[in-house]
Parts: sequence; C-alpha cells; structure tokens
Amino acid sequence: MAFFSISRSLIRRSCNSTRNLISKRFEVSSDSCSRWRSSSHGISTTTSSNSEKIDASGYHLSGGPSFMRGTVFWEPGKPLTIEEFQMPRPKVGEVLIKTKACGVCHSDLHVIKGELPFASPCVVGHEITGEVVEHGLHTDREIIRRFPVGAHVIGAFIMPCGNCSYCVKGQEDLCEAFFAYNRAKGTLYDGETRLFLRNNGKPVYMYSMGGLAEYCVVPAHALSVLPNSLPYTESAILGCAVFTAYGAMRHAADLRLGDSVAVIGVGGVGSSCLQIARAFGASEIIAVDVQDEKLDNAKKLGATHTVNAAKEDAVDKIKEITGGMGVDVAVEALGKPQTFVQCSQSVKDGGKAVMIGLAPSSSIGEVDINRLVRRQVKIIGSYGGRARQDLPKLVKLAETGIFNLNAAVSRKCTFEEAAKAYQDLDKGCIVGRAVVEIM
Repeated sequence: MAFFSISRSLIRRSCNSTRNLISKRFEVSSDSCSRWRSSSHGISTTTSSNSEKIDASGYHLSGGPSFMRGTVFWEPGKPLTIEEFQMPRPKVGEVLIKTKACGVCHSDLHVIKGELPFASPCVVGHEITGEVVEHGLHTDREIIRRFPVGAHVIGAFIMPCGNCSYCVKGQEDLCEAFFAYNRAKGTLYDGETRLFLRNNGKPVYMYSMGGLAEYCVVPAHALSVLPNSLPYTESAILGCAVFTAYGAMRHAADLRLGDSVAVIGVGGVGSSCLQIARAFGASEIIAVDVQDEKLDNAKKLGATHTVNAAKEDAVDKIKEITGGMGVDVAVEALGKPQTFVQCSQSVKDGGKAVMIGLAPSSSIGEVDINRLVRRQVKIIGSYGGRARQDLPKLVKLAETGIFNLNAAVSRKCTFEEAAKAYQDLDKGCIVGRAVVEIM
C-alpha cells in the first residue's frame, strides 16, 4: 500500500564520536572496518562528520564481498533490472544490513508507475529484515551496543533523524529530514546516496533504505531488534504494512476498546489494520473490498462483517450493520477519490476518517463541508508509525501471536522474481502481502 510524502527543511543531525566496533564473526579489525581502498573509477564523497574525502568504489567488508546486487527502477515504462553495486558504506549513526527479506508494497508500485515523483534511477523496497554487519565510523557506542554485529533487526520505512523538531517531540512520523531528503531527493540526511553502480560508479537513489538489495544502509533510529523466535521473511511486513496500520489505529484514530471500525481496501496494509483493530478490542470490524478472495481472507484476520463494494453500496451497508449510525473509525487504505468519499461518509457524527492510502499526485478527494462542520467529523491523514516508540511494540505483538504474521503474508518469492511480484500487485493478484526472500 502506498503512502504520501511531503518535503520539509532539513535540521542537521548531531552525533557523538566513537570508534566503530566490528565483531570477530566477520574478522574485521578497528583499522580495516574504516579502510577504503582506492580505485581508478572511484567517486569522492564527504562524510557527515567531517570533510574527509573517501573513495566510494573500493570499500568492502573484510572477509566479505566487495559488491552486491540491487533491484533498480530506471523510469516509468521500463522494467526493473538487477544491477551490481559497489558495497554501500554506512556513515555516522548508520548501520549496514545484510538484507534477508523485503516486502512488496504499493508505494513502490506508485513510484514504478510514475504516479508519485521520485528521484531515479533508484533502488526500491522499504520493508526489510536483516542482519547487522557493520556500523558507520564514529557511530555512538550505545547504538553499537543495541545493534551489535550479527544482531537480527527490522527496519521501519520512515527513518527518523532523531534530532529535528518533530523527532524530539516524539512525532517521528513527521521527521523533517526524512521528508526533505529521502522522500524529496532519494538520499540520506547528509544529502548523499549510499548506492553507486559497480561498472561506472554512477549514483543510484534510495527509496527509504533501498531494501530490494543484498545489503542496505539504514539510520540506526529506524531499527529494532528482531528476536530469534521470529522469522526473517514474515517479519519484514512489520516495517511498513503493520507499522502503517499501527500508526493509523494508535496515533491517528486513537482507537478505544469497543469502537466500531471499517477498513476500506484490505490488501497488505488494510488487512493489517484488521488485525490491529482486533488487538485493540474493536467491537465491530467491517472489511470493504471488491474482491471476494480478499474478503474471505479478511474474516480470518478479524473482520466481523464483510462488504463487497462492487455488489452493494459500501456506505449504506456499513450504516445498516451499525444500526444507521456509521462507525467510530473508518480507514481508507487504497488512495482513490471514490474510496476517500466512502470513508468520510461511513463514520458516525463525531467519528474519525483516517486516510492512509497514497494516490497519484494529481488526485483530489471531496468532502461534504457542511456535515464536516456541523457533525464534527474528523478527517485525519496518517503516513505510518513512530519507529523508536512503535516498532518494538509491533515485535512484541508478533512474538506473542496477537498479530499473526503467517496469515498476513500470502506469497513468498525469490530476489529474481521481485519484478513479477510488482506486476501481480498491479493486477490485484496478491491477496495479502508478498515478501521477497533475499537470503
């Protein structure tokens, strides 16, 4: 499912200086882990902590590979391709991850189809799990302690800087640096990408961390430890599909025990909303879609009622189910003008219509102004959760079985099958969430 991005001004992050530590597992000394070897085709960049010039073409993990593969989006209408990259190097406050799995999300598809403008060429994929293999030079000792080399981790697609005016207030889903740099420019927060093609050294941009690659660089604030009891593949969806659903229900809707809920569009993110609503104790959970297969699956994930909007009027049916009142909370998870209207019309007086689906950039949603004013209807946008606050909670929900990861993932595919998975997503052939296994 897709999520809309807004550019904002960068507030430069400050970082403590400590030496990077690398475990014996990779047999890297403190000297070799910061060593860059020169190459005739190198690109010079500047580290975020000082003016030291580094050669981006010769870096490699000691005892490990000197290059990797990643899935590249070039421009709308052209197929995704798998390309070889120089090994990405993390900078201060960042972690290099050996990617194990990456979810297939509709927001990537919006970029691939040209419906949302984004810097290209870029590596798509933003819903990942993996293993820590290195920390950026001068990364804070506490970050290294929390995420040691070899740790299993999950990454949130909203990667908070930790220092802007929103992050310090706990509103990491509005992080200024993330929107001003990653979503607006395809870079991390020093204004530079970490991805360079192996054959010519040309830069490639990053949609979030650029997760559809064998390795990716992630700001440490976007990570949470993944316990060994949870699998890499199914857990990848915690970083976007579940993360977005939790942000909508917890922060935007402030869902309460006994509230009635309607979810319009029950694909990867919408179906996660059903499970989160059930976990929060919603009384009635109404799933709305146009595919019976998705509605059948919704019943397994917590829906108490289902509505096929291709066969009956969704708003009328929701009101019938709720005794003519409408629901306390309606969630729109498709990003279409028609479903935007349905969502706002489905809530009771004083209810909350939460919009989480991204739309093509020219899309406009309509609303009944008089009802909005007179009946205190609240229309709220929600892009995702808050990584440092919410991601550990989502891990606990999955670990205890309250959130059923296995039921949420409907397809697994190989790294080479990623392009086909996006084609099937575009056709509506994926019932829940597809995950690419990169192990």
